[in-house]
Amino acid sequence: MTNTLKILFIGDVVGVPGLKILKEYLPLLKEKYSSEFIIVNGENACNGKGLTETESKEIFDAGANVITSGNHIWENWKTKALLADATNILRPYNYPPGCVGRSFCYDIVGELTICVLQLQGRTYMQAIDCPFRGADNILKKISQKTNIIIVDFHADATAEKLAMGWHLDGRVSAVLGTHTHVQTADARIMPGGTAYISDVGMTGASDSVVGMKKDIALRRYIYQTPHKYEVAEGDPKISGAFIEINPEDGKAVYIEPFILPEFNKRVESNSIHEVS
Repeated sequence: MTNTLKILFIGDVVGVPGLKILKEYLPLLKEKYSSEFIIVNGENACNGKGLTETESKEIFDAGANVITSGNHIWENWKTKALLADATNILRPYNYPPGCVGRSFCYDIVGELTICVLQLQGRTYMQAIDCPFRGADNILKKISQKTNIIIVDFHADATAEKLAMGWHLDGRVSAVLGTHTHVQTADARIMPGGTAYISDVGMTGASDSVVGMKKDIALRRYIYQTPHKYEVAEGDPKISGAFIEINPEDGKAVYIEPFILPEFNKRVESNSIHEVS
């Protein structure tokens, strides 16, 4: 097999803490994995909601080639002008016609053409167009140009994400889940050669509830009333996945999720119960 194409995918960047740790760790990750292409989900980079030119510049300056997004990208009005002009900042493909922005883009690494495609789920989310039929339609076009296709599937339900993984297995190089901000333990190469993980996790403050200050999140749950979203700051971590792809057929050969710095996984000895 020829040399593999090495890709880094970074999970949802949340606010200033996420941007700071992205800028600190992304060059180190690029060196560690000898990565040739970097995708960053930036839909929460501006104070937890949306993306502006300021944050997008920071993400690109840190090393990203493409920025993906999701449903929160529409919650900052400044984002719309950015989506209208940028060729490598994406919004989900299956929003209704007339929504501003691009949903897939091509890039070149050496002699290879890469496509990044953004889709969004519907379970517990907006009732937008079908992501499964949408993927079928757009892949007819994309597959004529390249067999190296990375899909950011921004969805809530793990069942819907896994269904999309099976639906696209063998037709794309990777289906990488975003949106829920908690990394899942199901990274795999599917039978058809598609790298899959239900959620790559979040880049931001882990001393939080998916990036939000804990006390605010708790008030939302306890009182069942709205409270203003405020970005948490403590214990930032960068989450994502490293993927290797065979450029000859576009199939993934390796996927490795990461969270850095790693969580403390130490278990006190007196909490372990021996089983006879």
